[in-house]
Amino acid sequence: MSFDRRELIHLLTFAAGSGIAGFDSPLAEAAEAVTSAESDQTMEKVLGIGGLFFRAKDPVSLGRWYKDHLGIALTPTSHADQPWRTEAGVTIFSPFPEASHYFGDPKQMWMVNFRVRDLDKMATQLKAAGIAVDIDPKVYPNGRFARIHDPEGNPIELWQPAG
Repeated sequence: MSFDRRELIHLLTFAAGSGIAGFDSPLAEAAEAVTSAESDQTMEKVLGIGGLFFRAKDPVSLGRWYKDHLGIALTPTSHADQPWRTEAGVTIFSPFPEASHYFGDPKQMWMVNFRVRDLDKMATQLKAAGIAVDIDPKVYPNGRFARIHDPEGNPIELWQPAG
């Protein structure tokens, strides 16, 4: 019986992890050696989004709006200022078809989606500040969503992940 490299890695990994081979067995050691060698050749990946940059008619006012209503700290202007720190969590990266109506205005080329802890609390806070919030009534397998727009009309999706 012969196996290609990928099949062997899966077989050895399964055997080592399933109890078929004890942790101290030669089979478990072989699985560890093969998977370690394989992981040394994995592709380097980005760690997350380092910034979001876009044009604005009035960058100062728009930056203040994001800070005041969504709590996003602006780019530091001194060593004493701290940049916005996000909480670890999933990030969705998804190009859309050019003809998609999901962003609203067909000329809109981007949309940002911000994760929130409590969509209802965030919506209440935004509504109290006079910001229109459209909460999607459907609960999706990956969570709940709402749509707002910044003062320049850019769409913003708010997402409360499931669970």
